[in-house]
Amino acid sequence: MKYLLTLFLAAAALAARAGQTFPDGTAVDPWFDACVKIDPAALGEQFVVTDYGVVRDSTLIQTRALQAVIDRAAERGGVVVIPEGVYLTGSLFFKPGTHLRVLEGGVLKGSDEISNFPIVDTRIEGQSLKYFAALINADSVDGFTISGAGAIDGNGERYWRSFWLRRKVIPKCTNMDELRPRLVYISNSRNVHLEGVTLRNSPFWTTHIYRSEFVRLSGLRILAPFEPVKAPSSDAIDLDVCSNVHIRGCYLSVNDDAVALKGGKGPWADTEPGNGGNYNIVIEDCTYGKCHSALTCGSESVHNRNIVLRRCTVDGANRLLWLKMRPDTPQNYEYILVEDITGNVGSFLFVKPWSQFFDLKGRPDRPMSYSSHVTMRNIDLDCETFFNVRRAEDQYLLSDFRFENLTIRARDTTCRRDYVRNFEWKNVDVSPRP
Repeated sequence: MKYLLTLFLAAAALAARAGQTFPDGTAVDPWFDACVKIDPAALGEQFVVTDYGVVRDSTLIQTRALQAVIDRAAERGGVVVIPEGVYLTGSLFFKPGTHLRVLEGGVLKGSDEISNFPIVDTRIEGQSLKYFAALINADSVDGFTISGAGAIDGNGERYWRSFWLRRKVIPKCTNMDELRPRLVYISNSRNVHLEGVTLRNSPFWTTHIYRSEFVRLSGLRILAPFEPVKAPSSDAIDLDVCSNVHIRGCYLSVNDDAVALKGGKGPWADTEPGNGGNYNIVIEDCTYGKCHSALTCGSESVHNRNIVLRRCTVDGANRLLWLKMRPDTPQNYEYILVEDITGNVGSFLFVKPWSQFFDLKGRPDRPMSYSSHVTMRNIDLDCETFFNVRRAEDQYLLSDFRFENLTIRARDTTCRRDYVRNFEWKNVDVSPRP
């Protein structure tokens, strides 16, 4: 009966989506509605780590013992289960045929000593290079899942404090200069599903997905603090050269961008191998706490197309939509839809040059960038600034924007519609707030 009910609900969802299209008019893949909860029993044998030499000791680094369980699971296919308790570890590497489940009360906790994270060939900040592995790594897997009601904790406070101390001494130090790992890194993979777990206190980016497709993130809680110590660059979700990604029913509150679209940086980023665009991304039914932006294109980004953010509540984000226009990188952000949003933000729309680490690397001219076919509709928000946009047509062009059915209360209601070529307005109400 339960199986029949699941089939019925899936069929109903498909029927509801039938005929729907992405912003550029292409059909929405039925995969987006085929979201079924992860059933660990269907994934193979359960390998409870405490049955294989891992002990409940929150002070003992157990990387080798935990990796041995993963390797055992890879031989037969199955689920690595983290039971109740706190388990301290360095980098773990999941292989084809393995899954991770963290049970309620279970915490997989990262070491705060960087030497427990090996240097590997990886991808970070729009570059393919050698850097530290994440806490949880999975490469070239098909069908990989992370699930459960437990937590993966990056134990980031020591890294954050060290970062801010370094910034006091070297104000222009980059994010990578302070050596710190990410929490979850999944690359070159497909049919990935992360469900239910809490991902918190990452030393660096929290969830980084690279060159992967058909990736689903559902019911996650992704957290990093603003106080008493800010967690720098703790992006909740970074999508880097990905297609067909569904983010649904998550709670996101971090000290950086909530969902950021990456893909490469530099004056020839659009021609370099390993770089690329993000296509067919749907973010829906999520709740946002404090963050720098609900949805960000950039700063390491080349091409984003068919990006949908809808049916979300935002409470305390600095920006709703942020288009980071990087003057040393050719960028194209197109066919973006933001709809059915409520709550409060700092800026409704934020578009400005982003030149913190500007470097043309010898290129004699600045590459041009573009953003077009951006629709924001059916939105009821309080904000500080409605249209926080800078005109810079020597660097980028904005065109074919549409604002529709907006009820906005803002301290700064100004909107320079002449900054956008072909700017369409319909039923837009922007009123001053005290």
